[in-house]
Amino acid sequence: VQLQASGGGLVQAGGSLRLSCAASDTTSSTYAKAWFRQAPGKEREFVAALSWSGDSTYYADSVKGRFTISRDTAKNTVYLQMNSLRPEDTAVYYCASSLGATQWGQEKNPYEYPYWGQGTQVTVSS
Repeated sequence: VQLQASGGGLVQAGGSLRLSCAASDTTSSTYAKAWFRQAPGKEREFVAALSWSGDSTYYADSVKGRFTISRDTAKNTVYLQMNSLRPEDTAVYYCASSLGATQWGQEKNPYEYPYWGQGTQVTVSS
């Protein structure tokens, strides 16, 4: 599974961005997907996840109510809509894919996702 992330950029605090993650094949379009991010000098952290069925979503507390993960299986693409952005959201954002479903309760575990995109930079200015 190859993943291509895009949509990052520079935005002012309070603004919005939509990240996209295109998968290379149709089979993987129904695999569980997630977004992680890594800020300079910090460890990679979980942001949001979407179950393989598309019925369940999971969010980090820091983005809950502001970010929305979704997918378009026809386009083999997962999205991360980011609203009310804050300077602390500044990071490189990575999309990741499982191989099918993640283990129950492990949706936020990066080791559940063996496939990763290259990352896209999001910078939020104050």
